[in-house]
Amino acid sequence: MCTLIIRWHPGDDWPLIIGSNRDEMKTRQSKPPGRHWPDRPEIIAGIDETAGGSWLGVNDFGVVAAILNRSNSLGPKEGKRSRGELVLEALDHADASDAAEAITSINEKAYRSFNMILADNRDAFWIKHTETDSIALNSIPEGISMITADDLNDIKSPRIAKYLKRIRKASVPNPGTNDWDAWQKVLADKSEHIDGNPLTSINIKTDYGFGTVSSSLLAVPNSQERKVQWKFCPGTPDATPFDFVEI
Repeated sequence: MCTLIIRWHPGDDWPLIIGSNRDEMKTRQSKPPGRHWPDRPEIIAGIDETAGGSWLGVNDFGVVAAILNRSNSLGPKEGKRSRGELVLEALDHADASDAAEAITSINEKAYRSFNMILADNRDAFWIKHTETDSIALNSIPEGISMITADDLNDIKSPRIAKYLKRIRKASVPNPGTNDWDAWQKVLADKSEHIDGNPLTSINIKTDYGFGTVSSSLLAVPNSQERKVQWKFCPGTPDATPFDFVEI
């Protein structure tokens, strides 16, 4: 049950800003973002060492792709392909619009349910796959949105109900000056929801090996004169420092 926050403001110096926590079984091995795929040298992404795909990545064209499991679909399932490969397939494209067209054309029966975010400095999309309906493509509204294992900005999700207003009131990151403090504090918050369920926290810790295993802060500029900024934390964001990813 990962979390992704997206600030989408076309025309800004940094039109696309993302904050994300990855939640996974701690025993599932991964490597930090890098150019891990020799046949796809333009892709920078974290690699899931179990299935070979990724959960979040960017390419040299400034396209960002992220995938999140929907509710009750954690982990692999016999007869289904790894959803992490869709991040790589999306990042084979030079713009988010083409990537979205490609992902919505996949064999939907081959994958468990997912939410996918595809964006660049021109477009931003949320793709929803429930396994019961056709894959749905939605434009992300301007402003700050949040997604977990349910729908975009769905306040029926306790995590979104708790954190969306908070992140909208927080200071906007300034990637140009490396000012991410407000968002970093939100991603590091370990307080639980009123029902005492640790899964409703944005920074999860449980007694059965599931929890937040890494965190990312990422921004795409409005022109090629500046580089994508990506800061990655290879652990829980309350206890592990963020370092810049080489782009």
